[in-house]
Amino acid sequence: MEKEKIGFIGLGNMGHPMAKNIEKAGFPLSVYNRSSEKTKDFKEKSTVYTQISDLVENSTIVFTMLTDDHAAKAVYEDILKSDITGKLFIDMSTISPQATAELSGAVKIKEAAFIDAPVAGSTVPAAEGTLIIMAGGEEKDLSRAMPYLEKLGKAVKHLGENGKGIAGKLSINYFLSAIYQGLAETVLFADQLGIDRTAMLEIINESASGSGATKVKTPMLIKNQYEPAFALDLMLKDILLAQNAGADFPLSEVLSKTYQSAHDDGFGKDDVIGIINYLKNQPEK
Repeated sequence: MEKEKIGFIGLGNMGHPMAKNIEKAGFPLSVYNRSSEKTKDFKEKSTVYTQISDLVENSTIVFTMLTDDHAAKAVYEDILKSDITGKLFIDMSTISPQATAELSGAVKIKEAAFIDAPVAGSTVPAAEGTLIIMAGGEEKDLSRAMPYLEKLGKAVKHLGENGKGIAGKLSINYFLSAIYQGLAETVLFADQLGIDRTAMLEIINESASGSGATKVKTPMLIKNQYEPAFALDLMLKDILLAQNAGADFPLSEVLSKTYQSAHDDGFGKDDVIGIINYLKNQPEK
């Protein structure tokens, strides 16, 4: 069987460490990023392309990790200009179900295969290769992708046909948005009552309310520094995508309002748990 040639498009905060894990595993890798700055440390061991068409031509499996619907559609519009017969495209972006349906349909018309494979986890799991990957697509295509997906994540969940991966991602991020707002409000409440923040976070993490989500944000809350592992703006995007996909619950309105207001007040580039600074600045009722 001919060795697959891997292409990776989108070397942002998540894409860069993910592509690095494929490179470290020794697979033949080509990369493309719109701004060339992020391709520099791939030049020694991988091939850097300045045109998407060149990467596609020289790859048999292409990963894409892009910011939103607009970015994904722009990249795939470029991809679809090439002969892609027999190639496999794995989109790991978090985009709308509608955009996923459009992209998968357009790729399949050109006799290529498509998997939507968004991930749960932020920059540290991306670097460690311990993401959880939620896949939508055909079994045979997933089998073809598995040797590479296994270098990116600790678990690959096949949830069904195209679109189910995105559905799983929007569901888990909806839950995470509630956890992070709840965690921020709880810490602020404890602060108001004079409870030491470190002690409160130990209680949270050692009790039934603790989780991977609360533990990973604890150091940020203690230091009160919110360098983005997963930016608040990205969570806002995912909440709105979930709402548009049908998440019409009492909490969804509260969450979208809070995260939107935090964005409007200038907190969008902070880590998602930086929502605590927005909440802290709210006038007393």
